[in-house]
Formats: sequence, C-alpha cells, structure tokens
Amino acid sequence: MPRMFWIVAALVLVPLALLGCQQVRLSPAGRLPPPPAEALRLATWNVHYIWLDREEGRWGRAGWEARKDPMDAAFKALGVDIIGFQEMESFSFRGDGNVNLTRDFLLAENPDYAAAATGDARILPPTQPIFYRRDKLRVVEEGWFHFSETPDVLYARGFDGASPSFASWAVFETVLGAAPARFRVVNIHPDAFSRVNRRASHALVSARVAPWLAAGETLVLLGDFNALHGSRVLDRYEAQGLTFPKPPGATFHLDRGLHLFGAIDHIGVTSGLVPGEAMIFNEKLGDVWPSDHHPVVVDVVLE
Repeated sequence: MPRMFWIVAALVLVPLALLGCQQVRLSPAGRLPPPPAEALRLATWNVHYIWLDREEGRWGRAGWEARKDPMDAAFKALGVDIIGFQEMESFSFRGDGNVNLTRDFLLAENPDYAAAATGDARILPPTQPIFYRRDKLRVVEEGWFHFSETPDVLYARGFDGASPSFASWAVFETVLGAAPARFRVVNIHPDAFSRVNRRASHALVSARVAPWLAAGETLVLLGDFNALHGSRVLDRYEAQGLTFPKPPGATFHLDRGLHLFGAIDHIGVTSGLVPGEAMIFNEKLGDVWPSDHHPVVVDVVLE
C-alpha cells in the first residue's frame, strides 16, 4: 500500500483507540444478484501472494491451507465469466518460478474455467492470470509488459529499480451467438509503495493502451490500481474513453474486514461494453478472509 494509507490508517485508528471505540467492520453484503441476461460478469481480485519458504504465518504455507477453501467458496459465489487476479504468486527465492498454488488449486476446483496470460515463467510472468469461462470465451492472443524503462524485457525492474511489476493482457472472443464479439482485457497492478514507480507505471499503461483504443478496440482495464476513484490516475484513463463504475466501499481491508477508505481496485470499460454498477463481494465464507482485498464485480453487456 502507498505511504498515504499508513497516514490515513493512523489518523483513523489512533483516535478510535483513544476513545475506546470498537473497530468499524464491513457488514455482510449477501450474495451478488444474478447478472442480466446476455451480460458478461467481470471481476478483479488481489488474492495476496504465498511465501513458499515460510511454513507458518498468515501468508505462508499454513496460512494458504487455512484460506484456500474460503477463497474457492468466494470465487464460486462470484459467478464470473472473466476475472483478473493480482498477486496470484507462490514466491520463493529458490526454484524456477513455475509453482503457483493458488492458480492451480482454483483451476482444479473449477474445471469450467481456464487461465490466460499465464504459463511457463521463462516466457511470461505467471502471477497475474486472467481466468475465463471456457463455454463462453476463447483466447485469441495474450501477452504482458513490465512497468519499466524496458517494458518488453522479461522481469525488468521498475522505473526506480523496484521489484518487477507488470500488466498482463488477453484478447477474447465470444463463442456464443451468430456474430462473435472480440475485446481485450488488460490486468494491472502498479507498485503500492513507490509513488514515482506507480505514476510512471500508470503513464506506461496509458501509452500502451492508446494504439489499441485508436484502432477501435473494445477494452477492459482492471486490477489493483493503488489509486482511488476520482484520482488523477483514473481521470487520465477516463480522458482516453474508459468508464469506471464506482465501487460502493473499500476493497483493501487489512485482512480484518476494516473499511477505512475507498476502493483501490477498479474495472473500466470502453464503448462496445455497457457497464452496470460496480459491486463488492465482502462476505467471509469461512474462518478467515481469503485475502486482504475484496473482489470487485461489474456486469457488462456487449453492444
């Protein structure tokens, strides 16, 4: 999270502690309504990485064993056609980077789905897959670019030398109906901690999507933006023709269900897609939260 988060958290939590107030929690939202007929349900979800070299701890192997079933239950409850994941990584200082416990578990438990923009770690970063429903969509093309001065170099470090972060993307085509529709999904997760790196990353995304938009492509831009709705970041994308339905509450919740500030996870679409309202799935379907972010969902109708 950016430094602004810790400042805001301190300003909120310290007065609450001094006043003896209880923590403010998100109340259960209930199951999502079914999507409209002929709509595609889109989602974005930061599911937090796993430290393979740590046996204990919330984000180690034991933590993964505790949260994997609640994560699967939440995934099933979303009922999505497409979902972009962030931090779907099983991180280790050893190995070849091809272990991805979260991706492989969810695909095994949900055989109606396949994953785009993921695979052999020697060819593309495997940690930001885009899941899609097999019976509705097929992948036409897929790729990535790093948030770096050398964006087409695999695992290039960030603009300020930070660890690699990137955008994954895939072009989909509907397989139902007489006239298949085609659109591109771009899945992003800029640096949470470095403002310099984050700003440059969003500028690169804006530059990379520009020729796709100029060519008249229908585009979905989703992910963990580490930026609030109404920020200059979203203003830039909106000036390019994207519309971002405003999520109704917090998405990052400190793995506690705490609602401290607005959503930083977003879904934007261009013309060619008519979006409904943004929804946040904030149910806790188990003893622990599946992640420290809630998923955001938007139903869209193809024009």
